[in-house]
Amino acid sequence: MTEATRHTPGTPCWVSLMVHGLDATQTFYGELFGWEFRPGPRQLGPYVRALLDGKEVAGLGRLPADRQLSIAWTPYLATDDADVTAERIRCSGGTVAVGPLDAGDAGRMAIVTDPAGAVFGLWQAAAHAGTAVHGTPGTPVWHELRTARTPAVSKFYESVFGLESDPVDPAGPDRTVLRLKGRPVAALHGVGRGLPSHAGAHWMTYFEVGDVDREAGRLTELGGRVLRPPADGPRGRVAEVADPEGAVFTIVRTPR
Repeated sequence: MTEATRHTPGTPCWVSLMVHGLDATQTFYGELFGWEFRPGPRQLGPYVRALLDGKEVAGLGRLPADRQLSIAWTPYLATDDADVTAERIRCSGGTVAVGPLDAGDAGRMAIVTDPAGAVFGLWQAAAHAGTAVHGTPGTPVWHELRTARTPAVSKFYESVFGLESDPVDPAGPDRTVLRLKGRPVAALHGVGRGLPSHAGAHWMTYFEVGDVDREAGRLTELGGRVLRPPADGPRGRVAEVADPEGAVFTIVRTPR
C-alpha cells in the first residue's frame, strides 16, 4: 500500500460514481472491495466517500430521481486552479458542463468533456487532496480513455494539462500513453468503429484486486456482470465488468 500526498496537476486524483440506488451501490462495492463509507460534502447532495483502512479512495453519490443520466465512473484530474483549467478546456475544444464550484472546504471542482465527448472532472484540492492510498486491492490504479481515434484528443490533453503522449505505431493498434515528466499518467485507446454507440468516448477506471478470476465470480454473485472474462493484457490480468446499475469498470491484478 502506498499513501498518496498532494496530486500533481494533470494526474488522476479521484474517481466518483453517481447512481440512483446509493444504499444498494454501497452494499455492492463494500462487499466487493471492502470499502467503508462516511458522508461527503453536503453541497454535493447525498454523497459518501469510500474508505480503505480509514483512507479515502473514491466517492459515491445519488442522482436526482428525475435525472436519467448514464451511470459511469468519472475520473478527476488534479489542477491548481479549476477556473483557469476550465477556461483552457473551452479554448481547446472541450465543454464545461458543471462548475467550477466549491465543494465546501474540501476543494473546487468542475465536470467537463473533451472534444470527443468523454466526461471527466477537475479537482482543485483544499481540505480533501483526493485518493489517499494507491496500489492495494480496492483502489483505482489506472485510467484509459476509449475514443474513436487518439490524435485529436491527445493534443487536447497535452494542451490543457501539459501532458506528453508516446508516438503511436502506424502498424500497430491506435494506443498511446500520456505522461507527465516521463511518468505514465493514463492511456488513450482508439477503437474506431468499435466504440459503443450507447457509450461514446469514455474513460475506463481500473481497480486493483488480489485475484481477478475469483473477484469476477464473486461480482456476479453480488449482482454485477462480467462483460469481458478474465484475460492477460498489457497491464496484467484484467476483466471488464459492470455493477448492478450498469457502471462499467475493469478489475486488474497488476504484475508485481
